[in-house]
Amino acid sequence: MNRRTILTSTLAALLLTASGFLWADGVKRIMHADGTVEFTNVKSASPKRASTKNETVYRYRDENGVVAFSQVRPENTEVDVIHFYCYACDPNSKVDWHNTPLFFKPYRTEISTAAQEFGVDAALVRAVIHAESAFNAQALSPKGAQGLMQLMPATAEELGVKNAMVAAQNIRGGVNYLAKMLKQFNGDIRLATAAYNAGPGAVSRYGGIPPYAETKAYVERVGILRDRYASR
Repeated sequence: MNRRTILTSTLAALLLTASGFLWADGVKRIMHADGTVEFTNVKSASPKRASTKNETVYRYRDENGVVAFSQVRPENTEVDVIHFYCYACDPNSKVDWHNTPLFFKPYRTEISTAAQEFGVDAALVRAVIHAESAFNAQALSPKGAQGLMQLMPATAEELGVKNAMVAAQNIRGGVNYLAKMLKQFNGDIRLATAAYNAGPGAVSRYGGIPPYAETKAYVERVGILRDRYASR
Protein backbone atom coordinates (compact mmCIF):
# COMPACT_ATOMS: atom_id res chain seq x y z
CA MET A 1 0.00 0.00 0.00
CA ASN A 2 1.42 3.38 -1.01
CA ARG A 3 1.72 5.09 2.36
CA ARG A 4 5.50 5.38 2.62
CA THR A 5 7.20 7.62 5.16
CA ILE A 6 10.16 7.41 7.53
CA LEU A 7 8.95 6.33 10.94
CA THR A 8 10.58 8.30 13.73
CA SER A 9 7.72 9.15 16.04
CA THR A 10 6.91 7.61 19.39
CA LEU A 11 4.26 4.95 18.89
CA ALA A 12 3.79 3.50 22.35
CA ALA A 13 0.18 4.65 22.56
CA LEU A 14 -0.60 3.10 19.19
CA LEU A 15 0.94 -0.25 19.98
CA LEU A 16 -1.16 -0.99 23.07
CA THR A 17 1.19 -3.32 24.94
CA ALA A 18 4.64 -4.17 23.68
CA SER A 19 4.32 -7.80 24.64
CA GLY A 20 1.18 -8.28 22.60
CA PHE A 21 2.87 -6.68 19.61
CA LEU A 22 6.15 -8.53 19.83
CA TRP A 23 4.76 -11.96 20.33
CA ALA A 24 2.09 -11.95 17.64
CA ASP A 25 1.58 -15.16 15.69
CA GLY A 26 4.47 -15.99 13.38
CA VAL A 27 6.96 -13.67 15.07
CA LYS A 28 10.25 -15.11 16.26
CA ARG A 29 12.96 -13.69 18.52
CA ILE A 30 16.61 -13.76 17.41
CA MET A 31 19.57 -12.77 19.59
CA HIS A 32 22.52 -11.49 17.53
CA ALA A 33 26.18 -11.63 18.52
CA ASP A 34 26.24 -7.91 19.34
CA GLY A 35 23.39 -8.35 21.82
CA THR A 36 20.76 -6.86 19.55
CA VAL A 37 17.41 -8.61 19.79
CA GLU A 38 15.50 -9.01 16.52
CA PHE A 39 11.78 -9.75 16.24
CA THR A 40 10.69 -10.77 12.77
CA ASN A 41 8.01 -12.54 10.76
CA VAL A 42 10.49 -13.10 7.92
CA LYS A 43 11.66 -16.71 7.76
CA SER A 44 15.07 -15.84 6.33
CA ALA A 45 15.86 -13.16 8.89
CA SER A 46 19.61 -12.63 9.27
CA PRO A 47 22.02 -10.07 10.72
CA LYS A 48 22.55 -8.73 7.19
CA ARG A 49 18.82 -8.22 6.67
CA ALA A 50 18.46 -6.70 10.11
CA SER A 51 21.02 -4.02 9.29
CA THR A 52 19.37 -2.92 6.04
CA LYS A 53 18.23 0.65 6.64
CA ASN A 54 15.11 0.55 4.51
CA GLU A 55 13.88 -2.65 6.13
CA THR A 56 14.50 -2.03 9.81
CA VAL A 57 12.56 -0.53 12.67
CA TYR A 58 14.32 -0.06 16.01
CA ARG A 59 12.42 -0.25 19.28
CA TYR A 60 14.02 1.47 22.27
CA ARG A 61 13.30 3.55 25.35
CA ASP A 62 14.07 7.24 25.17
CA GLU A 63 15.62 9.32 27.95
CA ASN A 64 12.21 9.62 29.61
CA GLY A 65 11.65 5.87 29.58
CA VAL A 66 9.03 6.06 26.83
CA VAL A 67 9.00 3.24 24.27
CA ALA A 68 9.84 4.69 20.84
CA PHE A 69 10.33 3.36 17.31
CA SER A 70 12.68 4.67 14.64
CA GLN A 71 14.26 3.64 11.33
CA VAL A 72 17.45 5.36 12.50
CA ARG A 73 19.33 3.29 15.06
CA PRO A 74 19.65 5.33 18.28
CA GLU A 75 23.09 5.60 19.83
CA ASN A 76 24.15 4.54 23.31
CA THR A 77 21.00 2.62 24.12
CA GLU A 78 19.74 -0.94 23.92
CA VAL A 79 17.52 -1.63 20.93
CA ASP A 80 15.21 -4.32 19.61
CA VAL A 81 15.07 -4.77 15.84
CA ILE A 82 11.54 -5.33 14.59
CA HIS A 83 10.43 -6.50 11.15
CA PHE A 84 6.93 -6.77 9.73
CA TYR A 85 6.29 -7.06 6.01
CA CYS A 86 3.27 -7.06 3.76
CA TYR A 87 2.33 -10.73 3.85
CA ALA A 88 1.57 -11.08 0.12
CA CYS A 89 4.09 -8.62 -1.31
CA ASP A 90 7.18 -10.80 -1.63
CA PRO A 91 7.40 -11.94 -5.29
CA ASN A 92 9.46 -14.92 -4.13
CA SER A 93 7.02 -16.07 -1.47
CA LYS A 94 6.69 -19.85 -1.21
CA VAL A 95 3.15 -19.64 0.18
CA ASP A 96 0.62 -21.70 -1.76
CA TRP A 97 -2.05 -19.03 -2.07
CA HIS A 98 -4.59 -21.52 -3.40
CA ASN A 99 -4.35 -23.60 -0.23
CA THR A 100 -3.03 -21.39 2.57
CA PRO A 101 -5.46 -21.36 5.54
CA LEU A 102 -8.09 -18.63 5.45
CA PHE A 103 -9.37 -16.39 8.25
CA PHE A 104 -13.17 -16.43 8.36
CA LYS A 105 -13.85 -15.75 12.04
CA PRO A 106 -11.61 -12.80 13.00
CA TYR A 107 -13.25 -9.37 12.86
CA ARG A 108 -16.41 -10.68 11.19
CA THR A 109 -18.59 -7.88 12.56
CA GLU A 110 -16.08 -5.11 11.84
CA ILE A 111 -15.53 -6.28 8.27
CA SER A 112 -19.24 -6.71 7.56
CA THR A 113 -20.08 -3.29 8.99
CA ALA A 114 -17.38 -1.44 7.04
CA ALA A 115 -18.09 -3.36 3.83
CA GLN A 116 -21.77 -2.41 3.99
CA GLU A 117 -21.04 1.22 4.88
CA PHE A 118 -18.74 1.77 1.91
CA GLY A 119 -20.27 -0.70 -0.54
CA VAL A 120 -17.24 -2.97 -0.83
CA ASP A 121 -17.33 -6.74 -1.21
CA ALA A 122 -16.57 -8.28 2.20
CA ALA A 123 -14.59 -11.07 0.54
CA LEU A 124 -12.32 -8.46 -1.04
CA VAL A 125 -11.86 -6.73 2.30
CA ARG A 126 -10.90 -9.99 3.96
CA ALA A 127 -8.51 -10.77 1.08
CA VAL A 128 -6.77 -7.41 1.42
CA ILE A 129 -6.41 -7.82 5.19
CA HIS A 130 -5.01 -11.31 4.64
CA ALA A 131 -2.56 -9.97 2.04
CA GLU A 132 -1.50 -6.94 4.07
CA SER A 133 -1.08 -8.35 7.58
CA ALA A 134 -2.31 -11.95 7.69
CA PHE A 135 -4.87 -10.67 10.24
CA ASN A 136 -2.22 -9.46 12.69
CA ALA A 137 -3.85 -6.39 14.23
CA GLN A 138 -0.53 -5.25 15.74
CA ALA A 139 1.46 -5.40 12.48
CA LEU A 140 3.88 -2.52 11.97
CA SER A 141 5.91 -2.28 8.77
CA PRO A 142 9.43 -0.82 8.53
CA LYS A 143 7.87 2.07 6.59
CA GLY A 144 5.39 2.82 9.34
CA ALA A 145 2.24 1.17 7.96
CA GLN A 146 0.04 0.08 10.85
CA GLY A 147 -2.47 -2.59 11.72
CA LEU A 148 -4.68 -4.99 9.82
CA MET A 149 -4.92 -2.99 6.58
CA GLN A 150 -1.48 -1.38 6.96
CA LEU A 151 -2.45 2.28 7.03
CA MET A 152 0.27 4.91 6.97
CA PRO A 153 -0.23 7.57 9.68
CA ALA A 154 -0.90 10.38 7.18
CA THR A 155 -3.44 8.30 5.29
CA ALA A 156 -5.10 7.18 8.51
CA GLU A 157 -5.45 10.81 9.59
CA GLU A 158 -7.01 11.76 6.25
CA LEU A 159 -9.50 8.93 6.67
CA GLY A 160 -10.44 10.00 10.19
CA VAL A 161 -8.69 7.09 11.89
CA LYS A 162 -7.52 8.19 15.33
CA ASN A 163 -5.79 4.95 16.30
CA ALA A 164 -4.79 2.63 13.47
CA MET A 165 -3.89 -0.13 15.91
CA VAL A 166 -7.53 -0.45 16.97
CA ALA A 167 -9.00 -3.09 14.66
CA ALA A 168 -12.41 -1.51 14.06
CA GLN A 169 -10.90 1.88 13.21
CA ASN A 170 -8.22 0.36 11.00
CA ILE A 171 -10.72 -1.74 9.06
CA ARG A 172 -13.11 1.15 8.57
CA GLY A 173 -10.29 3.39 7.35
CA GLY A 174 -8.83 0.73 5.08
CA VAL A 175 -12.20 -0.13 3.55
CA ASN A 176 -12.91 3.56 3.04
CA TYR A 177 -9.61 3.89 1.17
CA LEU A 178 -10.28 0.75 -0.84
CA ALA A 179 -13.71 2.10 -1.79
CA LYS A 180 -12.07 5.30 -3.04
CA MET A 181 -9.70 3.25 -5.20
CA LEU A 182 -12.59 1.22 -6.61
CA LYS A 183 -14.47 4.40 -7.45
CA GLN A 184 -11.43 6.01 -9.05
CA PHE A 185 -10.81 2.97 -11.25
CA ASN A 186 -14.42 2.32 -12.18
CA GLY A 187 -14.90 -0.76 -10.03
CA ASP A 188 -11.92 -2.62 -11.53
CA ILE A 189 -10.77 -4.76 -8.61
CA ARG A 190 -7.32 -5.49 -10.06
CA LEU A 191 -6.59 -1.81 -10.64
CA ALA A 192 -8.02 -0.85 -7.25
CA THR A 193 -5.86 -3.38 -5.43
CA ALA A 194 -2.83 -2.31 -7.47
CA ALA A 195 -3.54 1.25 -6.34
CA TYR A 196 -3.90 0.08 -2.74
CA ASN A 197 -0.40 -1.35 -3.00
CA ALA A 198 1.46 1.05 -5.27
CA GLY A 199 -0.69 4.16 -5.13
CA PRO A 200 -3.30 5.49 -7.57
CA GLY A 201 -0.72 7.74 -9.20
CA ALA A 202 1.35 4.78 -10.32
CA VAL A 203 -1.70 2.99 -11.75
CA SER A 204 -2.75 6.10 -13.66
CA ARG A 205 0.77 6.76 -14.87
CA TYR A 206 1.16 3.27 -16.32
CA GLY A 207 -2.42 3.03 -17.51
CA GLY A 208 -2.83 -0.25 -15.65
CA ILE A 209 -1.05 -2.41 -13.10
CA PRO A 210 2.44 -0.93 -12.59
CA PRO A 211 5.33 -3.17 -13.72
CA TYR A 212 6.56 -3.65 -10.17
CA ALA A 213 7.21 -7.26 -9.18
CA GLU A 214 5.73 -6.63 -5.72
CA THR A 215 2.55 -5.04 -7.06
CA LYS A 216 1.97 -7.69 -9.72
CA ALA A 217 2.38 -10.44 -7.14
CA TYR A 218 0.15 -8.60 -4.68
CA VAL A 219 -2.69 -8.13 -7.17
CA GLU A 220 -2.59 -11.76 -8.23
CA ARG A 221 -2.61 -13.02 -4.65
CA VAL A 222 -5.39 -10.71 -3.52
CA GLY A 223 -7.44 -12.01 -6.45
CA ILE A 224 -6.83 -15.61 -5.44
CA LEU A 225 -7.70 -14.90 -1.81
CA ARG A 226 -10.84 -12.96 -2.74
CA ASP A 227 -12.12 -15.84 -4.88
CA ARG A 228 -11.47 -18.27 -2.05
CA TYR A 229 -13.17 -16.11 0.58
CA ALA A 230 -16.14 -15.53 -1.73
CA SER A 231 -16.61 -19.23 -2.43
CA ARG A 232 -17.17 -20.21 1.21
